[in-house]
Amino acid sequence: MSANIDASTTSQPSGDTAHAVPPGGRGLVAKLAAIVVGLTAAITLMLCAFGLPSAAGGPHHAPLGVTGPESAVAAVQKQLPGDAWEVTVYDTSRDLTRAIEERDAVGGLAFGDDGVTVYTATAGGQMISNAISGLGTALADQRHVSATVHDVVPFPKDDPRGTGLASAALPMVFGGILPAIALLQLFPGHAHLRTRLAGVVAFALAGGAAVTAVLQFGIGTLDGNYWVTSLGLGLGMAALAIPFLGLQSLLGYPGFGAGSVVMMFLGNPLSGLTTGPYWLPDGWSTLGRLLPPGASGNLLRANAFYDGTGAGGPALVLGVWVLAGLALILAADRRRNRKPGDAPAA
Repeated sequence: MSANIDASTTSQPSGDTAHAVPPGGRGLVAKLAAIVVGLTAAITLMLCAFGLPSAAGGPHHAPLGVTGPESAVAAVQKQLPGDAWEVTVYDTSRDLTRAIEERDAVGGLAFGDDGVTVYTATAGGQMISNAISGLGTALADQRHVSATVHDVVPFPKDDPRGTGLASAALPMVFGGILPAIALLQLFPGHAHLRTRLAGVVAFALAGGAAVTAVLQFGIGTLDGNYWVTSLGLGLGMAALAIPFLGLQSLLGYPGFGAGSVVMMFLGNPLSGLTTGPYWLPDGWSTLGRLLPPGASGNLLRANAFYDGTGAGGPALVLGVWVLAGLALILAADRRRNRKPGDAPAA
């Protein structure tokens, strides 16, 4: 009997069972492979979103104003590449500067017998202003005259390089993500859906006021009506946070996560907050201005440096995002209130 026991305990499994996949093993392998592929795609998208616009950065159909003798203006129009600059001729230097102040042009060149006057608007975009300055200097050298740079719309003296504006990008994005996360944790469940919405609106107003106060009175970056600028920033935060709440309420955390990834890794680098919209390739720039971070940045520039000129477009974009988020929340609320067995509304 002991021999039988020893034989049974020392017997080896057959070749088929030794290499058999344990229960659920294939499913785990497939799940792991899907996660690896998904993460690889995410970091590739991140690299493209951050790297490609920077690598292809430069003037892209930037509206440039010129004025001066007809021969000089015609020569410049032929010389400048059409995919980089869209040249508009103005009768006088005063008309040119007015166009810059009204955001019809990002800068301009005024040709005269004694030199070239370069008009820039650094508050509208530091990179594009540097490109216009370099262009004016090069054209002046070709004509063997001097170039004089005049900044029509500068940053305030306390922050002449606009450092604070560049640092506002992440607070604007996180100002939409963090309150949604906090309120979802503190007030979970569909019963608190309206409470979370009220909290997001209150935070957007408070956060916009706080960020504007730091940028305007602490760093000295902004130079506009404080209350108008803060309301614009609050609208930008609400345009992020309310859709996040709607995605989570209707689709759960996968919907919230997908929205966060898009805004962080696509909306943030394409916002053009540090460069201005005309420095990005056309398609990237258009997409960036249609996402809340880009629209919020454009609204911030308009209110802080241009007395509200051009604020209507980005404000409309942000309003659409707010309404979209409210629609998602309403759909989630209706689904919660629908009793089991009720037929869906036609």
